[in-house]
Amino acid sequence: MLACINSCAVIGLDGALVQVEVDVARGLPNFNVVGLPDKSVQESRERVRAAIRNSGYVFPSARLTVNLAPADLKKEGPSYDLPIALGIMAASDQVAAKLEHCVFLGELSLDGSVRHTEGVLPMVAVAKERGIRTVYLPSDDAGEASLVEDIEIVPVKTLTELVSHLNGLGAISPYVADMSVFTDAGQGQYEVDMAHIKGQEHVKRAIEVAAAGGHNMLMVGPPGSGKTLIARTMPTILPPLTPGEMLTVTKIYSVSGMLPADRPFVSQRPFRAPHHTISHAGLVGGGRMPRPGEITLASHGVLFLDELPEFNAQALETLRQPLEDRVVTISRAAGSLTFPANFMLVAAMNPCPCGFFGDPAKACVCASSSISRYQKRISGPLLDRIDIHVEVPRVEYEKLADNRAGEASATIRARVAAARKVQTARFADIHASTNSEMTPDQVHQFCPLDQTGANLLKAAVRQLHLSARAYHRILKLGRTIADLAGETNIQPMHIAEAIQYRPREAS
Repeated sequence: MLACINSCAVIGLDGALVQVEVDVARGLPNFNVVGLPDKSVQESRERVRAAIRNSGYVFPSARLTVNLAPADLKKEGPSYDLPIALGIMAASDQVAAKLEHCVFLGELSLDGSVRHTEGVLPMVAVAKERGIRTVYLPSDDAGEASLVEDIEIVPVKTLTELVSHLNGLGAISPYVADMSVFTDAGQGQYEVDMAHIKGQEHVKRAIEVAAAGGHNMLMVGPPGSGKTLIARTMPTILPPLTPGEMLTVTKIYSVSGMLPADRPFVSQRPFRAPHHTISHAGLVGGGRMPRPGEITLASHGVLFLDELPEFNAQALETLRQPLEDRVVTISRAAGSLTFPANFMLVAAMNPCPCGFFGDPAKACVCASSSISRYQKRISGPLLDRIDIHVEVPRVEYEKLADNRAGEASATIRARVAAARKVQTARFADIHASTNSEMTPDQVHQFCPLDQTGANLLKAAVRQLHLSARAYHRILKLGRTIADLAGETNIQPMHIAEAIQYRPREAS
């Protein structure tokens, strides 16, 4: 007999419907899986055989052929275990229910229990798009699947429980989401706060501007000046994720198998801080079947690169296109996949190999040629894509010993959220969400200058030899500074502050 069960695959960050066709025919006992399966799918034969037998059912002694259609789509992962087992039992008359309008997902243990499966969210989403309204999946993944509205989620713990449900011998109650989990997500708790930072008032101002407009930022200073602590406070001043952003980030972490154990979704803005030994594929994404890298995992959050010159030069240069386009495309022989890369880059570096070039308290021991080589590890085109360059000097004892707390993250976050709200209204009808995402045409539309501001910017472009990209980035920064100040128009003082964030040559 022939049975057909619906399941799903994950391609990149998107789901794809897969039909599991099972044929039980007379002949010598054999079990074949076809349809471009990878090693993990091929191994499902032994898991399915043991799960059916250990659940008290009969594994047919016949010629079994399982086809995963469409056959030209690469299948990987253990999520096909449950539909294959169910298809075998349906084809051998052990399941009598009609299964055409349902989707089944899940990995099977040898005892028949159903285990967690990665990428449930995009698979349930594609099932809804294809008109399917019931999905059977592991009970551990029901909360994650409930993020997709208007679809019935049936949590399955064991194969025995599922077969009894389908045969009408014992019903499984559909999963009912606890909505308080989602409404209470909020901003979350952080271990650091802007109030913990002593001194560095101009750096805190710069990071507020960066957060308000989604701008990239580079901090340069000696060891121990607080660069890493300042970077780690960035998520604390960013506004909470919107529902759309939360769904996108959750989908990324679902596919990567990195969802929090205590929550079925990501409620806080990501903060990714990879070590400088990370590979090109680890940073950008890749592999035989491309998987998201750190820049995708940082989407709608912060990517922090500490000790920037120590990173592999090739890996750093691959950041150029994602910083401009907010997506990264990975091409392989089997095809190309595009992942989101809408992140804020926050980087930190020392001014020289010893770290004390320009420090007033400790002399630098590096030769001028060594300093030049160290700073040139970061290419000019990459530096040009960073909006804010700020020096982080050593903190004096008097400020370190001051017991007065600084301005709290919650206070700064309120100002950032107000500026973001202005930008949301400004870009309501166009494809942008922050000032940093404006195209040149949108910069011309939303960043007009008066004569004084235009003259100031003209002098800066000529004296600093700024590129066209730097010119537009100054205007975007000026727009953000004006939004923070509650100004409708960009004033000369806003342009002057934006110019101060451009890099300066080492002397």
